[in-house]
Order: sequence, then structure tokens, then C-alpha cells
Amino acid sequence: MDIDKLLEMLNKAFADEWLAYYQYWLGAKVAKGPMKDAVIAELAQHAGDELRHADMVAMRIIQIGGIPVTTPKKWFELSHCGYAAPEDPQVEALLKQNIKGEQCAIGVYKSILDATAQKDPVTYNMVLQILQDEVQHEEDLQSLQEDLTGIIKHTRK
Repeated sequence: MDIDKLLEMLNKAFADEWLAYYQYWLGAKVAKGPMKDAVIAELAQHAGDELRHADMVAMRIIQIGGIPVTTPKKWFELSHCGYAAPEDPQVEALLKQNIKGEQCAIGVYKSILDATAQKDPVTYNMVLQILQDEVQHEEDLQSLQEDLTGIIKHTRK
């Protein structure tokens, strides 16, 4: 296993997690519209999960001899998934943004799984746990989006 390459991948994931945390956290503060309370609860829960993921990744980076990215500015430079500011606070827009973010995170963690399979079981198992959360997040958000779509269609009739 190329440790430098692994550290690079993990630091990019670390940057993604911090940006995802902030995106969820802020979205939960500004959300407006139908099903607002359910969406706020989901976004707040996901924010906590993303912060926990950042902690897991940081600890693994340190365990293998690296240093987690130390400045928020660098998060933007390294991020695979970026940051979608919740400029439109409507729940429909927030759900769409965050589903896209989860889909990106799933891709990132699948690539780390592929890179660590049969080479680094500790990182592999950590990433598998995070990936399971990210898939669950996507499913949770899509369920809310489906419910919201049903409400919107029903109110337009």
C-alpha cells in the first residue's frame, strides 16, 4: 500500500467530511417550506454523522503517520465533493443538494475501498462503516424527497 497515496485519499475525504458537516449543519438552521421539521431533524442528524466521520478519518490519518488537513481553506482545494451553500433555503433545494453530496461521497469511499482491499484491513473496515452511513444518508434524503414530492403534487390538485 502506497502510504502517501492513502494519506492523500484520506485527507481529501477528511476535507469532504468537514464541508459536508457544515453544509448539513447550516442547512438545518435555514430550512424553510413543507416538511421543514422532518428535514431539519434529518440534516442535523447527518451533520453529526459527518463530524463523526471526520473524526474517524483524522484518527486514521494520524495512526498511519500523517497529519490531517489543518486549514479550512485547504478543505476547498482538496475536496472531491465541494460545498453547496444553502443559498435557497427551501427544503426541496436542500434535499437535492445533499443527495448530490451523498452520491459523491459514496463514490469517494468506494474508490478508497478499492484501493485498500486486501492491503489495509483497518482503513478498509473504517471506510466500509462510513460508506454504509453515506448510503443510508442518501436513502433517508431520497425518502424525504419522495414524501415532499407527494405533498406538492397533492396540494396542486
